[in-house]
Formats: sequence, C-alpha cells, structure tokens
Amino acid sequence: MIKSMTGFGRAEAQDQDRKFTVEIKSVNHRYLDFNIKMPKKFTFFEAAIRTTLKNYMQRGKIDVFITYEDFTQTAFALQYHPEIAHQYMNYLEQMQEEFGIKNDISAPGLARFPEVLSMEEQPVDEEKIWSLLEHALNSAGEQFAASRNVEGEHLWEDLTQKLAQMTENVKLVEKRSPQILADYREKLTNKMQDLLGDNQLDESRIAAEVILFADKICTDEETVRLESHIHNMQQVLDEGEGIGRKLDFIAQEMNREANTILSKANDLEISNIAIELKTDIEKVREQIQNIE
Repeated sequence: MIKSMTGFGRAEAQDQDRKFTVEIKSVNHRYLDFNIKMPKKFTFFEAAIRTTLKNYMQRGKIDVFITYEDFTQTAFALQYHPEIAHQYMNYLEQMQEEFGIKNDISAPGLARFPEVLSMEEQPVDEEKIWSLLEHALNSAGEQFAASRNVEGEHLWEDLTQKLAQMTENVKLVEKRSPQILADYREKLTNKMQDLLGDNQLDESRIAAEVILFADKICTDEETVRLESHIHNMQQVLDEGEGIGRKLDFIAQEMNREANTILSKANDLEISNIAIELKTDIEKVREQIQNIE
C-alpha cells in the first residue's frame, strides 16, 4: 500500500529518573530532509536519531521535536574551584599592601566572587540515555508510519477512482473518432453535390480528402499510449511504497498525450473530453505530490 508524505507520531519513554517525549511531523518534500530540535546536550545523538528514523520514512520534510525531563536531584552539583579562590586572595593581599587598606574578606564573601563556586551539570550514562531515547523514537516512528499508511489508503482510493474516470474518457475519444470521419465524409459529399448538381461525384476524390482529414485528426496513437500510461500508473500504485517519483514521471507522459489529443481535436465533444482529461491528470499530479 502506498504511503502519504503527511504524517504525525508522538511517544513518550521514561524511567524513574528521566523522560523523553518525541513528536514527528512531516509535509511534502522532494527528498528526505530532517529538522531536529532537541536539548543541546544531546546533539551528539543526532546521527543515531537520523539513522533510527530512516527506518520509518523515505521522503518528506520531517520535523522532529525531542523534549527531556530529569527527575533526579543530581543533574547539577555545586563545584568549588580553589585555584580561582587562591588567585582572588593573592590579588586582594597585593591590593592591601599596595594601598594600605584592610583586607577583611570572609569565606562567604570570597564565595560570592565569580567562578569560585559554580553549578555544573554532571556526566550522564550515555548508553542508558540512548536506550530510553531510542525507545521513544521507535514508538513515535511506528505511530508516524501508521498515520502515513492510513492517509496513503485514502490517496490510493482517490487516484484509482480518477484513473478509472480517465479510462472511460479515453474510450469515449476512441468511440467518437470514427463518427467524426463519417460526419466529415457526409458533409463533404453534400457540399460537392451542391456544387456539381447532378454530375457524377468523384468518390476517389472524396476518399482522398477524408484520408487527409483523418491523418490530421487521428489520435489512435495518443489514446493507446494514454491507456497504457493509465494502466501502468495503476500497477505502480499497487506496488507499494517509495513510488512517488515514478508516478510523477508517468503523469507527465499522460499530460503530454492529452495535450496532443486536444491540439488535434476538430470536434467540440472530443475537445471537451480532452479538457476533462487534462483536468483529471492535473488533479492526479497534485495528489502524487503527497505520495512518498
């Protein structure tokens, strides 16, 4: 079954210490393009995240949102930097001697100086963190793929219906074409009778004119190719996933044949049918843009 390029998936994974939430959204795109937003401290996971998500998608502009919550009290710890404190004290003593002022610095006072004390994030267990994040990514990816499958079913039904309608219109063109020649022959015969009166008509001349006319308006090759393209597109639709580019190429070929039929049309009915064919083909091309 075909897949849409529009999809959504959301999942959470947590243990007693932390929780990851992953949201995946996508829209149409010619290639596979990731836009990942997550806490900066986990950017080293980006390559692994892309590799994991590629199992669930082939094309589309993919927006991935990852949020993280830490339930522990040990994520940050207060750190004392004695080398910086010593430098402060040395300079303060130097200032006391140089300016003859009292150095009454206390421990709490010294602690207020920049970088003497700081809150620093503690190292994390990367393997444990990735295991939890990977679980959230896979769960969201499965939900995302399922939503694309559902939308893909709707696309398949709509495209199949449009292809069936196009097939009917092509058959109408094929059915109408011989009648156009018969009407032209009758019109030409009547015109020659009006001109020649009771004189004998030159049937060979009429036949030659009809042949020339038929050659100008003949769309047999175009209708055969168009029917073939329609059949081919239906087969590709039934193949499954990863067919968007192939379908787009077939649609271009279909449009080319419909244009030729319209340009050769010397009949209002066939012109209207050809216009309807072009309209349906354009609708098909628009829908194809949504297929992965």
